Amino acid sequence: MKNKLIFVFLIVTTTSLMGSSFAVGKIGLSYFSPLLLVGLRFTLAGILMAAFILLFKRTHPKSLADWLRMATIGAVQTAGVMGAIFLSLRTITAGESAILTFTNPLLVVIFGTLLMGIHYRLVQWGGVLIGFAGVFITMGSHLNLEAGTLLGFISAISWAIGTLLIKKWGVLFDTWVLTAYQMLFGGLILLAGSALLEDPLLVINATSISILLWLSIPASIVQFAIWFFLLEKEHPGKVSAFLFLAPFFGVISGWLLLDEQVGWSLAIGGALIFSGIFLVNWPEKPAKQALPEKVLP
Repeated sequence: MKNKLIFVFLIVTTTSLMGSSFAVGKIGLSYFSPLLLVGLRFTLAGILMAAFILLFKRTHPKSLADWLRMATIGAVQTAGVMGAIFLSLRTITAGESAILTFTNPLLVVIFGTLLMGIHYRLVQWGGVLIGFAGVFITMGSHLNLEAGTLLGFISAISWAIGTLLIKKWGVLFDTWVLTAYQMLFGGLILLAGSALLEDPLLVINATSISILLWLSIPASIVQFAIWFFLLEKEHPGKVSAFLFLAPFFGVISGWLLLDEQVGWSLAIGGALIFSGIFLVNWPEKPAKQALPEKVLP
């Protein structure tokens, strides 16, 4: 991307939308039960995005096996991650949930090594160690191992598994088609979970509708659209290195919207986690090409 200001603007926009959804979601829990809110969010976002890709005639899967793969990704990436996040918000702050959830790049390195035999560089393993040191510092005096703490880690684990599934199966699908239908499948699973596992709370007024629309359109569809645009225009490693901004915006939005306090342990631990994620996503330098030897006359 030639214009660096546009790149910075788009990076800040997409990561701030990612991060702010934690605080907005916590506000939404006054009007919706957790699974119902996130289920409605992604079902609506999935329907709108599916209509968009049908309008533009994007290539859809032709086999049942591929549809099942997309449904599996939706179950892990949307239902697992977002369900755990919104349940965690009942007992921990939006900032804490954001920090725990965005430890997922650290887990990707561990799971990728153990389950898929992927080789990572020393700087990435250093990022994992620094990141988990930050988690221990953050947990030491702030999280106190509440139920939301475990749910925050479950969301990170689900996200890491979803990332590896997308790495394995993503080449089979049009990116926009995969995004739309995994959101739709995940949203429907969450709605089913709400009906079976919780006493649904639904308060319909201007505020609750505004929260649902914000989470569904700017914080889901617009955020995904910008992110994929950046991944197409720039090196994925360079773009992914800025993912550490999302939990930063999660903490800031929790402070601004919910008056959540940012203690020193949370600030220091969060800074170490962000540093670790940055190192994990540090792009590899391209190998230098050997200069051709001079041919003597």
